[in-house]
Amino acid sequence: TENMDTVLLDPPLVALDKDAPVPYAGSIFLPFTLTFTHTFTPREICAFKINGDDAPFEAVVLNRTSGEGVLRASSPVDCENQKEYTFIIQAYDCGAGPSGANWKKSHKAVVHIQVDDVNEFSPIFRESLYKASITEGKIYDSILQVEAWDQDCSPQYSQICNYEIVTAGTPFAIDRNGNIRNTERLSYDKQQSYKIMVTAFDCGQKRAKEDVVVHIEVKPVCKPGWQGWNKRVDYEPGTGSKQLFPKMHLETCGGPLSGVKAMVELQTNHIGKGCDRETYSEKSLQKLCGAASGSTDLLPAPSPSTNWTAALLTDSGRDSDLIYRFDGRQAANVPDHVVPQNLTDQFTIATWMKHGPSPGLRAEKETLLCSSDKTEMNRHHYSLYVHNCRLVFLLRRDFTQLDTFRPAEFHWKLEQICDKEWHYYVINVEFPAVTLFVDGVTYEPYLVTDDWPIHASKIDTQLTVGACWQGNSAPSFPATGNGSVFTQYFRGSLSGLTIRPGRIETQKVISCLQACKEGLDINSLESLAKDIKFHFNPAQSVLVVEGEDVDSINTAMTKVSYINSRQFPTPGLRRLHITTTVQCFGEDTCLSIPDIKAVVMVLPPSEPRITIAGSNRLVRPASDLRGPLGVAPFKELHITSTVMKGDARRPGVMEVMHNLDYCDVLVIGEELNPDRESLEIHHSALLGKHLDATNSTSGISIYGVDSMAHYEQALRQVRYRNWRPANLSERRFRLTCSELNGRYTSNEFNLEVSVLHHSAPVEHANHMAVQSQYMRPIHHPLMMHSLNSHMSGSAPPAATVVIVVCIAALVVIVVIGVYRIHATHQEGSREDEDEVKDAEEEWDNSALTITVNPMEVTLKDVRQEEHEEEEEEEEEELVGGVTSAESENTDEEEDDDEGREAAKERKQKGKLGWDSSSITY
Repeated sequence: TENMDTVLLDPPLVALDKDAPVPYAGSIFLPFTLTFTHTFTPREICAFKINGDDAPFEAVVLNRTSGEGVLRASSPVDCENQKEYTFIIQAYDCGAGPSGANWKKSHKAVVHIQVDDVNEFSPIFRESLYKASITEGKIYDSILQVEAWDQDCSPQYSQICNYEIVTAGTPFAIDRNGNIRNTERLSYDKQQSYKIMVTAFDCGQKRAKEDVVVHIEVKPVCKPGWQGWNKRVDYEPGTGSKQLFPKMHLETCGGPLSGVKAMVELQTNHIGKGCDRETYSEKSLQKLCGAASGSTDLLPAPSPSTNWTAALLTDSGRDSDLIYRFDGRQAANVPDHVVPQNLTDQFTIATWMKHGPSPGLRAEKETLLCSSDKTEMNRHHYSLYVHNCRLVFLLRRDFTQLDTFRPAEFHWKLEQICDKEWHYYVINVEFPAVTLFVDGVTYEPYLVTDDWPIHASKIDTQLTVGACWQGNSAPSFPATGNGSVFTQYFRGSLSGLTIRPGRIETQKVISCLQACKEGLDINSLESLAKDIKFHFNPAQSVLVVEGEDVDSINTAMTKVSYINSRQFPTPGLRRLHITTTVQCFGEDTCLSIPDIKAVVMVLPPSEPRITIAGSNRLVRPASDLRGPLGVAPFKELHITSTVMKGDARRPGVMEVMHNLDYCDVLVIGEELNPDRESLEIHHSALLGKHLDATNSTSGISIYGVDSMAHYEQALRQVRYRNWRPANLSERRFRLTCSELNGRYTSNEFNLEVSVLHHSAPVEHANHMAVQSQYMRPIHHPLMMHSLNSHMSGSAPPAATVVIVVCIAALVVIVVIGVYRIHATHQEGSREDEDEVKDAEEEWDNSALTITVNPMEVTLKDVRQEEHEEEEEEEEEELVGGVTSAESENTDEEEDDDEGREAAKERKQKGKLGWDSSSITY
């Protein structure tokens, strides 16, 4: 046995000498007997010698008399190095004495040794990792074979008798030869790869020292279709164009193809009016797109001045889109002062409409817009209605224009009218021609019917939205008041219904008004193959790609991108749908490619915080309010916008610049009285800007899509005038600004304009108790707050410093103004004629008698000199303080100059005539 020194010989090692006694004579177990032919004295066996220096064995005599010996290894024997040994051994007697010179040796005996093995080695796998792939749905007899080996020399310990899968719960089995097979049909959709551990045992049941890893990949059955695409693509606002399928490729299973056509559709019908459009107000959008002015919005946002839409149902939650939903019971009368009265041969009607099929077999007319007789009769002068998925425009001319049979009804039959999707309809009337635009595409009427003009009458007309007003009462309709009713109710949604008289809209403006701000795009057009053809629909929501080579199609599809140009896009999902058609040689279609459904997730944008800051109190003398320019309440106004940036660990605030679409200045309290006051902005303040303004007794509204800087400049030019401010102590205003038609609104900035009046003369019985007109009054500090509490906490540090400086400057101006008024009053100023009539008694200078306190006479000269010095200092402070601080504002400089001139004029005209003869001491 290896690693041991004992050799088990069969039969045992024995040598005999005939000179000696023969205890084993005749024994068959004496193979190594030495025979001598002559007679000697008995001799012993002295040694065994092995012939061969390379044999690692030695023979030792155990008993000289009996000749027994033993064979043992002289050094360790390793079976793995040498399994067998064969050598010659001879025995020697002791006849020649100790020297051994005359020893007699026996014949040669052959010794054959076989080394027995010890199981000292563990099995080892020939590979450190095994890989295999199978196709789903098949049962394999053998997927792959693993193999282990053992370094032991014997067949018992060197052979591998068993393999075993260590990983539990796998659908695989292994036999004793190492063949791995699957025990069930595998599915690619369920699991695409498996990792199992395998071990081995030799025939001595010694286990492998290290298990081996086996990777088995499940491949799908070759199904033609697109591969390498993600079901969801996240889009960060403001990142421009983003690739949708950067690793996409078409699997055709090796079939020869002659052409591929792929259509990518971006589905955004659930967002606003069909896609991510700008949600500015209708007037702002028209100005932004360069539309002609003069349009009338028939569905404005409800307000005190536009209250006819207050009772209509609105579709909320549409990203600030103003959408009205009509359920067949809602309608509104447009006030007469709003209705355009000068419709000529040219005008435009535009609206957004979402409409589905009408219920019932015989659908009734559904009126969007109708102008009919207000009383007595039921004549329709013009109307726009839907009937059986047809859009009809009715236009009845008056007899005063031409008494002939004229075109009166224009019919269009389109799928868009009843597809329950948003579409933009524009009707351009150039009588007798009428053209319809649907989403920017022109459609001519398929049917035009003629009719006689309407007879002239003195009956007023009523313009309605959502139904038609029936002037003559009918029992079949429920009365709504005054014996008149609505009929032909509309069922659907409308938005932005406008009429523009006098001119038609251009194709460019129509495309701009209905354009989407999001859509599909293709990056790097120059890198596309020459055989690739592609085209978009007008809204860029559908892209068709065609080509003959699959590789070219794959390259083109990887460049398909999504883009949203809005600074603050509507967050949420956008669905993607891809349909593919494959053509083979000689066949129409040879492969069926499954459709792809994915989504683009537009992440929420960082919402801006619009902040209006400035002085919230303005103190002005009444004379400034009566001036030709009045006062500028918002001359120190500042508008900023900030967004939160960073994460929860490192948040930050960043100022951003973006557009506003309107700012409203509302009067708090009583409305403006047009007979004595006004709030207005000069047209020159809007020149060079995309702004317009409207004003009423409730305030002023500046609208248009423009920068915050332009809005800031325009608001600083707003003027408040009051040419009869005698009874006015203060006026309060509230300013708010908006982005995206109210989606983001600013803080409410409140401003108070306080009016300083001259004290009216009052008779006193005790002249000693009357305060001298030449004594300087004591002025207490005037505490003023620039911002309300919730705004001061949120203002940035830089803005706070600016506000504090503005407050300090304003306090100085107010104090100077008080001194100025007092100085004027000392000289005996008087109110204007209008103000004197309203609030003061008329003075008769001829009968005026003034009694002067003798104490005042001694101080007269001194006070007069001080008064003149104060006036000089006041003039210097006004020039150095107010004018220089506002030198950048030309209008303010003009105001100050006019104010100084008016003050001088009042000083000259306001002095009382003194008659020294009537003065008594």
